[in-house]
Amino acid sequence: MIRVAIVEDNRTVRESLETIVNLAPGCQCVGAWATAEEALRLLPRCAPEVVLMDIQLPNLSGVDCTAQLKNLLPDTQVLMLTVYEDPDRIFRALRAGACGYLLKRSTPEQIVAAIREVHAGGAPMTREIARKVIAQFREPVAAAEAMDELSPRELEVLRLVAEGLSNKEVADRLGISVEAVRWHLRHIYPKLHVHSRAQALLKYRTGMGG
Repeated sequence: MIRVAIVEDNRTVRESLETIVNLAPGCQCVGAWATAEEALRLLPRCAPEVVLMDIQLPNLSGVDCTAQLKNLLPDTQVLMLTVYEDPDRIFRALRAGACGYLLKRSTPEQIVAAIREVHAGGAPMTREIARKVIAQFREPVAAAEAMDELSPRELEVLRLVAEGLSNKEVADRLGISVEAVRWHLRHIYPKLHVHSRAQALLKYRTGMGG
């Protein structure tokens, strides 16, 4: 019997998840709470093997709850169940100790399958989430490769811009005109496949490991 706990502030969703878990053969809901604080206080008593964790909770977030829970119950597997798909939330949850990440629109069958998978040592994710994770790992590689397209002078200009220097300060540092700095930036953007100074700096920092 897989012991499952739920941390979800929406009562309707929480009760629906309880029903899904209790109707699944070999699964049992041993606790369900609306806040991270309550869950952290009571979870150790019921010692669940899998926790379905909402990422957006009042006060203490699901990510912070996961990090604290892993300290209390290191063997408990946490499965994030959320409406959010952005990479930052995904990676913060995974870094906090979550082992899987599902969207709330997942079907009951998908949720139960994910519980079984994470209990067996897997890392279940929806296809959409898996693609975002893969894309995030590819991004530094792609950015680093883009840096190779820049000439030494272009790389120097971008490095100084990344240090916070204005076009005039970059020009003074390199002994060139402000128009020359603008000319270099105009040629840097298409090489990096970006359309603005901010995007260029983001790609530079990613590609250089900053």
